[in-house]
Amino acid sequence: MKDEITNNTNLTNSPSALAPNSHRGVRGLDYLEQLESEAIHIMREVAGQFERPALLFSGGKDSIVLVHLALKAFRPGKFPFPLVHIDTGHNFQEALDFRDSLVETLEERLIVRKVEDTIKAKQLTELKGKFASRNALQTYTLLDAIEEFEFDCCIGGARRDEEKARAKERIFSVRDEFGQWNPKLQRPELWNTYNGKIHKGENVRAFPISNWTELDVWNYIRRENIALPSIYFSHEREVLEYDGQLVAISKFIQLEESDKISVKKVRYRTVGDMTCTAAVESEAGTLDEVINEIIVTKTSERGETRIDDKVSEAAMEDRKKSGYF
Repeated sequence: MKDEITNNTNLTNSPSALAPNSHRGVRGLDYLEQLESEAIHIMREVAGQFERPALLFSGGKDSIVLVHLALKAFRPGKFPFPLVHIDTGHNFQEALDFRDSLVETLEERLIVRKVEDTIKAKQLTELKGKFASRNALQTYTLLDAIEEFEFDCCIGGARRDEEKARAKERIFSVRDEFGQWNPKLQRPELWNTYNGKIHKGENVRAFPISNWTELDVWNYIRRENIALPSIYFSHEREVLEYDGQLVAISKFIQLEESDKISVKKVRYRTVGDMTCTAAVESEAGTLDEVINEIIVTKTSERGETRIDDKVSEAAMEDRKKSGYF
């Protein structure tokens, strides 16, 4: 299991060390402490305002940061919500192994619901083609899980800098009784006051790190010494070079004789399904090296590596309207 985990971390609720030469802001907090304080406040608001919240957890870096923040918000007590993974069946094994290892270490409750089961139960039609993704179908599984466990709020790791549809979200984003999101009908959020009042059947998605950037996340991971799956750091992988992107070879994509396959040193900026997440060529094997790469990059993590977001100009917004994370 150690081979799958980089930068071992203490998972207890230990005080954070200040970054060297950090810029001091409001009330003497540096900017990372301010972001952390806001996120912890949001999590505690969720715990205080909702009866059956859940934290959506995939084993990716943003959801790992959410778990770390939850430790700070609620330890030494148990989390006031379970961790929930909507498993498409197309995941990177490194992320799944890390997920299971972390949950075992924390001794928290993990609920896994599989898209494969939803496909069979609802007789859904899967996409066809070279990179047949189940991203759209996982919305059905998520909504079924919300109904099954009567979750009234789902905490997610979405950030406004990821994609323009994400930027339209409020911190407390209301979904109607059908699980749908209306970007033109959102509640105002004044200062740090969040309105969790909903009607029966409605649901809220809460985003504690919405105001963070990709660079903020990585700087926080470095400062807090948070462990991550090895996939986020440079490693050799067999990839398919397709339309300017490097897609991992797996049983989930359809190879053709003309496909150009090679072994390259790559890392992942974001970890979704193997069918829709491309790697970036990289020599960055440490946190400092990853951060230095992010500082000079000119594209967002999803813009550079998420194939499913390139289907149309409004691909993400269309999925969110139908109930996506």
